[in-house]
Amino acid sequence: MSELTIDGASVRRRAIVTVVAFGVVSLFGDIVYEGARGVIGPYLLTLGASAAVVGFVAGAGEFAGYALRSLTGWLADRTGGYWAMTFLGYGLTVVAVPLLGWVGRVDLALGLVVAERLGKAIRSPARDTLLADAAEPLGRGWGFGIHEALDQTGAVLGPLLLAAVLAVREADYRLAFTVLVVPGVLAMVSLVVARRMIPDHHDGERPPDGDDGSGDRSGSRRLYLLFVFLTAVGFAPFPLIAFHLSVNGVFGDAQIPLLFAAAMAVDAGAALVSGRLYDRRGLRVLAVAPVLSVATLAAFTTASWAVWLAMAAWGAVMGVQESTLRAAVGDLSASARRATAYGVFNTAYGMALLAGGVLLGLLYDWSTPALVGVVVATQAAAVVVLRRLLRRVDQVPAR
Repeated sequence: MSELTIDGASVRRRAIVTVVAFGVVSLFGDIVYEGARGVIGPYLLTLGASAAVVGFVAGAGEFAGYALRSLTGWLADRTGGYWAMTFLGYGLTVVAVPLLGWVGRVDLALGLVVAERLGKAIRSPARDTLLADAAEPLGRGWGFGIHEALDQTGAVLGPLLLAAVLAVREADYRLAFTVLVVPGVLAMVSLVVARRMIPDHHDGERPPDGDDGSGDRSGSRRLYLLFVFLTAVGFAPFPLIAFHLSVNGVFGDAQIPLLFAAAMAVDAGAALVSGRLYDRRGLRVLAVAPVLSVATLAAFTTASWAVWLAMAAWGAVMGVQESTLRAAVGDLSASARRATAYGVFNTAYGMALLAGGVLLGLLYDWSTPALVGVVVATQAAAVVVLRRLLRRVDQVPAR
């Protein structure tokens, strides 16, 4: 009995170290690409790009980052090359981003931005599959929560790093992008460490009987994807909130990034809390996302205190979406097709964010009450779908 306990403790320690290693990889990776995303707009302007071109570059990059994940997830499962695709994806990002400061042309910059997003598309389904397996002894909710907390640490540090560089060397974007070579190298070194902790993945593994992606589990996954789409499409994007705050003079230009940084801090904490609760209570925990998404509507007021509370809710929703939603995919998918499931999930999530951003932006220009009504309606629909999903999952016999 004590030997089993020792073995179990050893497995958990190894799982924690592995999850943290993946988190450190994401931390350094986020310093690279979130740092770049924070300054890519002003940098493109120095190259002579118009606002339309900047918008196109951003849109093309996001499309590449999400739309291709169904394909790359399927490819990872088909070939078994989970580690190869993870290394390739990170490698593409850490090479493309520093080169941005050296191209000097808008068309080449566009190609590198798309390459960086393509790197994310290549690695995300494969990496999330590896992480889901590594986190299983801890509970996938807790494992993905730890990963998201470290990931968001990098998302805060990246923009701060480039802001510091540009404060010392004004408008020296070449130096700013080149500095990102350092965290890029550290990301790859951390990935090598993580690779050594998980030598193989799905080596000859076959899904157990009944876990073949059909029947009740397939129906549950469809309901889950519908829930994800609804709660994401009715979630106000930060650029739209920032636009409202700037136009109405609620906060100055220097205060809005601080608001975002505070939301990212809440994101990290919420990921840990919701992940732990998910492991104990299951999918019921996801009901918090639609409720808090409605609470974020307070950001469209002109009361600063209400905006701060709304942004705390906004950060909490991001924490749930970026950690617990991903953990649930691992639990709802068959092991041999988990990367495919992550690819489909990411594609649906990205399409929802795009559709929601466009829809809510149009509604904001037309009528704020209409925007509020659509957000409330979509989040209410998400709750209804979640209730159906919970009933269905409760009826599925344990495997």
